[in-house]
Amino acid sequence: MYELVQAGDNTFYIHCPAKIGIWRETETDVYLIDSGNDKDAGRKVRQILDRNGWRLRGILNTHSNADHIGGNHYLQGQYGCPAFAAGAEAALTRYPLLEPTVLWGGCPFKELRNKFLMAQESDARELTDPAFPAAVGVIPLPGHFVDMVGFRTPDDVVFLADCVASPATLTKYGVTFLYDIAAQLETLDQVERMEAALFVPAHADAATDVQELVRLNRDKTLEIADTLLALCETPRIFEDILQKLFVQYQLTMNAAQYVLVGSTVRSYLSWLKDTGRLDIRFEDNRMLFARV
Repeated sequence: MYELVQAGDNTFYIHCPAKIGIWRETETDVYLIDSGNDKDAGRKVRQILDRNGWRLRGILNTHSNADHIGGNHYLQGQYGCPAFAAGAEAALTRYPLLEPTVLWGGCPFKELRNKFLMAQESDARELTDPAFPAAVGVIPLPGHFVDMVGFRTPDDVVFLADCVASPATLTKYGVTFLYDIAAQLETLDQVERMEAALFVPAHADAATDVQELVRLNRDKTLEIADTLLALCETPRIFEDILQKLFVQYQLTMNAAQYVLVGSTVRSYLSWLKDTGRLDIRFEDNRMLFARV
């Protein structure tokens, strides 16, 4: 774990729970692509940089989930470097309390204010900032989160962030976190058509071809949508839908799973409602979801 892997002449990634990219601008100056999940990850990154005689010039964040920005605070304190993120992701990086707030839908109780759902705050500039390295291409990849992006280095290595999950992850977790189902499906279509010397997803193996992985992720997304539609053949309230989905996918409920899977299910229900496959009704002061 935390092994440095060369992906191109000047592109590397650190093999860890959420892969961290490195683009070497000069012999000594490098940029990170994401920073890991916490201060300990940041320390391990610094050790790798020190061993190679590299100086950190900036952090390019794909999105603001805690496992991708958790090392920002420590590394910015060590190097005084900027971080960059897109749109809402920059705001969430600066104000990480917003992440569990979005997931819970209100002020989060203290069990949700942990490092897995809420990183330490760090300064983040927009990708349009003049200090952003112009040689790195930005690829919009919304769906998993609000304004998630990927990056293409000058070596034609594409960092895909969380837009695809590994087969093992899809099998283990059953329902992986998504914010916007319509955007996710469009992103998968985009990635399926994409070409690169190497693709590096954050939570799957690096590969020269990700088309099969894209298809697996698309199939899983559509499978969950069909499952929810079947559950709503009988009009149900949200809590009933969520409980039955946990049973069907053999998931175990806890606070973190409740907000992560629950937020994802609400996103599916919104998409199915907006595309005319679900309707809502109100009975006995309860909102029911029913298949059209």
